[in-house]
Amino acid sequence: MCSKTNERATRIHEPGKVCRELLYLRSKVPVREVPAFTYQALQPNTVVKPPPKIDIFKRKPVKETVFKIYFNRGDIPCVMSGRSSKQDPTKERPVKWHCVPENLDYCYYLPIFVDGLADMDYDTRLLAVNGAIDLIMRSPKKVLPVLPKLILPLKRAFQTRDKRIIISALQVIQLMVRLGPCVGQALVPFYRQLLAVCNLYKNINVNLGEGIDPDRNCRIGDVIEDTLKLLEYCGGPNAFINIKYMVPTYESSVFPKCEAPVPRDL
Repeated sequence: MCSKTNERATRIHEPGKVCRELLYLRSKVPVREVPAFTYQALQPNTVVKPPPKIDIFKRKPVKETVFKIYFNRGDIPCVMSGRSSKQDPTKERPVKWHCVPENLDYCYYLPIFVDGLADMDYDTRLLAVNGAIDLIMRSPKKVLPVLPKLILPLKRAFQTRDKRIIISALQVIQLMVRLGPCVGQALVPFYRQLLAVCNLYKNINVNLGEGIDPDRNCRIGDVIEDTLKLLEYCGGPNAFINIKYMVPTYESSVFPKCEAPVPRDL
């Protein structure tokens, strides 16, 4: 300690200007960004690189779908013949079939049409949506045996994070649950593959206040809410538990949270 004190006493005092210049030069030393949890992070003049930011709502387009491949080589037995009705999807679809749709092999063609929901081309996606809806409406009883093959195409459509594609996929699910016998109960084991994206977009909605927007099918928050209510209503006793596991903010519409107390007879 004494030696250091003597050194300080004998050291030539530098003027304040020189000290400021040294501090300024030290602050201008380039700092390197190094990855975290490495030996480089212990080196001088280094800064740990922050983790990358993840945009959960970023679109992830599919390069090419199976439906697009089959359509380009002419293996799709239908074409568009007019415009579709956005107000009522249950009306007659503007699809012209080259054969009788009821005679098609649903185990082969219906997954291909559902896979086309994830296509980024509007015309191709429109043909896939109308074709899938038309097939479901013509033979609803054939949907249940094909249901396990439809989970992966629907999941691929949800993973694109495109609102238009997600709304189209949800509308196809609603139609299958409404028309197909026992489809709602058969979908319960697949909620973990399908409802993960619904938890992200459930609260994305438009606050209209006292206004009324008749075009409810274009708002993803309302479409998700309608789909969850329909799945709970048609999914049996275990549907609400599985929906609540994937979408914690969902409240039951079949079993209300609060019920009016029953008055007792005096």
